[in-house]
Amino acid sequence: MQAPSFEEAVGQIASKDPRYPGDAYFFVREALDHTQKMVGKVPKKNEVRHVSGQELLDGIREYALQLFGPMTLTVLEEWGIKRCEDFGEIVFNMVETRLLAKTEHDSREDFKRGYDFHEAFRKPFLPSRAVPIAITGTNQG
Repeated sequence: MQAPSFEEAVGQIASKDPRYPGDAYFFVREALDHTQKMVGKVPKKNEVRHVSGQELLDGIREYALQLFGPMTLTVLEEWGIKRCEDFGEIVFNMVETRLLAKTEHDSREDFKRGYDFHEAFRKPFLPSRAVPIAITGTNQG
């Protein structure tokens, strides 16, 4: 029997756990690839390279900001992702379906020591300091 494709497996996960749509799983998988490149752990063929939960969260943040820019928080909220623990749920749903592997040291708890979403996804797009506004008169006479 052939193993299901990634797309089929994500469909099975989403039907069991409807909190997150399939797009969220595809995004996390792409963010994992990005993270492995970012930390210099690009796997060779048939080789598994492990990244920690914190490394993955950092990679997710960087990848999301690159991909979605100022819309990042909006996209994540649309997918039902409101905190780092949601990324952990997605990752461990994929682990349980054998789309991802884990070590005995990995747990959902690793995603509780993440970051504040406002700080991570809104703050980079806010003005860094107040910009004075010049008010000029409109009378030209």
